[in-house]
Amino acid sequence: MLLKWLGYIYRMLSAPFKRTIRSKLIIIMLCISVIPIGVVTLLATENTRKVMEQEVIQSNLSKIAWSGEAVDKNFTQLNNLIYTILISPTLGEYTREEDGSLSDKFMLQRNVVNTITSIFYSGNNSLEEIQLYLKEKDKLFTINDMRDLIQTPTTEVPIWRDIVDQKADFIIKDDPGSAANFSLIRSINRFENKEKIGSIRFEVKWKMMDNALGLLNSEQESGVYIVDSGGKVMYQLKEGPVPAMKNVDLSAQGSGYVRTPEQYIFYHYLEPWGLTLIKVLPVSYINQSATMTQKYGLIVGVVSALLSALIAAFVAYRVSGPIIRLARSMSVLNWLKGEDASISNRQDEIGMLEMRFQTMSIRIREHIRNEYTINMEKQTAQLKALQAQINPHFLQNTLQLIGSMAFSKKPSDIYSVIQSLSEMFRYVIRDPEELTTIGMEIKHLNNYMNIQQQRYAGKLNYEVEISPVWEDCLVPKLTLHPLVENAFMHGFDRKKGSWNLKIQLIPHENGLLIQVQDNGMGISPARLEEVRTRLTEQLDPYWKSGNSIGLYNVGARIKLHFGEDYGILIDNNPAGGAWVSMYIPIVKVGGLNAD
Repeated sequence: MLLKWLGYIYRMLSAPFKRTIRSKLIIIMLCISVIPIGVVTLLATENTRKVMEQEVIQSNLSKIAWSGEAVDKNFTQLNNLIYTILISPTLGEYTREEDGSLSDKFMLQRNVVNTITSIFYSGNNSLEEIQLYLKEKDKLFTINDMRDLIQTPTTEVPIWRDIVDQKADFIIKDDPGSAANFSLIRSINRFENKEKIGSIRFEVKWKMMDNALGLLNSEQESGVYIVDSGGKVMYQLKEGPVPAMKNVDLSAQGSGYVRTPEQYIFYHYLEPWGLTLIKVLPVSYINQSATMTQKYGLIVGVVSALLSALIAAFVAYRVSGPIIRLARSMSVLNWLKGEDASISNRQDEIGMLEMRFQTMSIRIREHIRNEYTINMEKQTAQLKALQAQINPHFLQNTLQLIGSMAFSKKPSDIYSVIQSLSEMFRYVIRDPEELTTIGMEIKHLNNYMNIQQQRYAGKLNYEVEISPVWEDCLVPKLTLHPLVENAFMHGFDRKKGSWNLKIQLIPHENGLLIQVQDNGMGISPARLEEVRTRLTEQLDPYWKSGNSIGLYNVGARIKLHFGEDYGILIDNNPAGGAWVSMYIPIVKVGGLNAD
């Protein structure tokens, strides 16, 4: 019974749209106006979120790296102050002195106190206290704003016990007396045998790090923390709850971030201090902008839907009548058989459409006859367009490589990469001829590999074995580069360890094999069979995939220039990886075939 009623309601609602084109036109115009607005709103919302997410991520990665360097510099300054005490002549004289009068011993102790005091007051108001303990002398020197004290401890000194128990040369730990301070403890070692003979402790105010951490506090919702290797928060820039950071690898080197469902966690490892700088930013901060975009998009969508309904009703009634009459007059046309329909004497736009339709039918018949010629011209245009392209991802990665090298490499290394990139572009845009020499292709490839070797320094091994005898042989331009690029995309993509790439030219029957060998992941049997099948097809399919110069495009261009006997060969290497060979005839500059 329910299904019967549902069927009745459906027929009642759909009946007007089946009987008249006006109703269909109204619905179509509503869909055309409303659906794109809804789709654009959703896309704009997601795009806004992604763009803002990328901006926030990149900005915070840069900031946390800069802040990490500043914090590291502060720790280094503290460490330098400790070393100033350790290498001071007064401390050396006091530790070496064994015999002497009481006045001499008192004078040496005062000299040590004066040295520590001068270091204390040179600490830019960041030091609360300095303690120096000498095990053999059994003396503990304590310097702060209130006193300078020399003691003979009756029990084992904590700063000495920490060093001995942890068997460490330096320790950074919380100050049990104040959460606002921390202790930097370093052992005093005998120069001759590295034996620990004492320890020194700086009690430091965490606030000395505030200037370095302030750069990270750009968002009100964020939290900035310094944590130890066990994940314990040692200092936080402002009060608030401490989030869980179990997903952060605190031993990871350098900077990075982790995204959880609730927050972004940015981190920077402070080596060699064993600490990690953390910034936590809630996901809701990024979603706020996307929410506003979605809100305004919905308002615009509702208003547009109402306006579209009014306009659609008006246009439908004005347009549908003449269109129906035109459709009836067009129904008698059969331009596929070359028959022309009669044309009315209408002088308005409908009459003009009837006349244009007849002209169009004649032109379509002519177009069918010329289709093959036009298709060939299209293929030629596509070939030239593909030939002029360079992989935009490679360009982006190269520019990022140059940017990163500016901070760590010599100007000569940076210039080498820029020069290689310049030579690659010069080779692509100059010499419009479709054929070039093997030597020019190898030179272009060497520029590409120079950039890749800088990018994968210490990981990529590259070798070329081509006799100079064959360097003036002709080959389609930009055919060797895609084969090498294919090795990076499919062979080395998930390959661990070193990458080995070898280019080798082998005379073969009446032609040359230019072979690209890699030690990558290889090709599965099913995929290998699929690639070989496509490489044996006609030329047409090669123009249907992608916008870059790929393996099938190279094979098509070789066949186009040299015939069906030549092309691309591909197989797995028994020793691991794969090899792709380009088989071409021996045609040298000037068009002379070499024997």
